[in-house]
Amino acid sequence: MAFLHGWLLALGLILPLGVQNVFVFTQGAAQARWRGALPAVLTATVCDMLLIVLAVLGLSVMVLEVAAVKVGLLVVGVGFLLYMSVMTWRSAASAGGAAELERRAFPPGRQVVFAASVSLLNPHAILDTVAVIGTSSLQYGGADKWWFTGACVLTSLLWFLTLALLGRWVGRINQGLLPWINRLSALFMLGSAGVLLWQLL
Repeated sequence: MAFLHGWLLALGLILPLGVQNVFVFTQGAAQARWRGALPAVLTATVCDMLLIVLAVLGLSVMVLEVAAVKVGLLVVGVGFLLYMSVMTWRSAASAGGAAELERRAFPPGRQVVFAASVSLLNPHAILDTVAVIGTSSLQYGGADKWWFTGACVLTSLLWFLTLALLGRWVGRINQGLLPWINRLSALFMLGSAGVLLWQLL
């Protein structure tokens, strides 16, 4: 039961088209071979695992109890999401074509840095992990708590692998979809910024 709960909870949090998801998807589309996107996939997974484990170990309690920390995360989160939504929308205008796709293929080191930054510097993701996964884990103890945690991490890994594969398929079959995916992601991030601003006010 704890494993299923963790699986469904993590899936619900990770499905929306945020910066992290779009980056992994784009690397899957842009790389010459699918395994070329593995640095982005593994970095995003490790960062998610770090946030999940910290939340399960009690970081959630600290963040939810210290008002200044939560307000600070909300303020930074609104700014981060607004900036990334504008940049993502602008990039949609040049997201098509083989030459542009090739330009978006980051080398491994740059994939690691970018994936880590959009994973760990996104307060919206931190708040989701801390408030939802961390708080939900409090109902479990002993082995159940780690089954729950393991399910969340496994969901993250499988999701990013799937995104990279989908990206490769779209990049090879219909590059015209990429600008629309970027625009949809930008709109979602704008909506997420609005939700954070509402929470702040």
